[in-house]
Amino acid sequence: MTADPQAATKTGYDAETVASLTADATAIMARYPDPRSGLLPMLHLVQSVDGYVSRDGILFCAETLGITAAEVSAVATFYTQYKRHPNGKYTVGVCTNTLCAVMGGDAIFDELSDHLGVGHDETTDDGAITLERIECNAACDYAPVVMVNWEFFDNQTPETATALADQLRLGDDVVPTRGAASVCSFKQMSRILAGFPDGRADEGVGAGEPTLAGLAIARERGWTAPDAPAADGAADGTAADGAAAGQTSPPVGTPGSSAERKPATSSDTEVGKDKKPGEDAK
Repeated sequence: MTADPQAATKTGYDAETVASLTADATAIMARYPDPRSGLLPMLHLVQSVDGYVSRDGILFCAETLGITAAEVSAVATFYTQYKRHPNGKYTVGVCTNTLCAVMGGDAIFDELSDHLGVGHDETTDDGAITLERIECNAACDYAPVVMVNWEFFDNQTPETATALADQLRLGDDVVPTRGAASVCSFKQMSRILAGFPDGRADEGVGAGEPTLAGLAIARERGWTAPDAPAADGAADGTAADGAAAGQTSPPVGTPGSSAERKPATSSDTEVGKDKKPGEDAK
């Protein structure tokens, strides 16, 4: 289902905004066999307009996809990247997971919280910064890490993090440690997550020296990964055939495959509403 920008809408968007959103939403839905699968990027799309997932954004997604506002809200409230209240121009996320915490992440968050006068998921009065505790930014080799709209600022200290926050509030240009050469706004970042690239994906350094250290040592010493073990031979030879074809997981129906596993609990024998027994194994 595709929304008609001329049709009646319960949203508060003006006609120009509805037309623009509809064109982008149509492009998103075209990526999927089932248009409803486009809900996640569409939520980022409306967030790129409002700066959060607003009531209007929820209604637009529901009307466009032909689902209820409650169904859209259920998704929007599940994932933390969808904001249900106005977000700052910059989301400053401080990793406080294990390694970053050990290396000073908690101290960085506490210092920023005191310096900015806000807590987790709160926004400064000037609307510049929303502060967040982040669960692992997958950059442990650069701990402790701070991210600004998902751009990396590595090896931070309380002092460098507060200086970074001050630069953002002043509107100064800041340069991430890796990746893009600058930091975009939260709205711009949301549009990128909706699947509309800004052309900056190949800027800057992707994997730095700490990330590649293990690879360099392995090459220096001639280390290679072991070959994947071949699946145990099945009586009909399918495992051997699969190994010859380069498969690294057991072919359907052979030991290790769940496709033809015998039921072990009562829940295994329950048949779905629209399924017949054994249909999942086909």
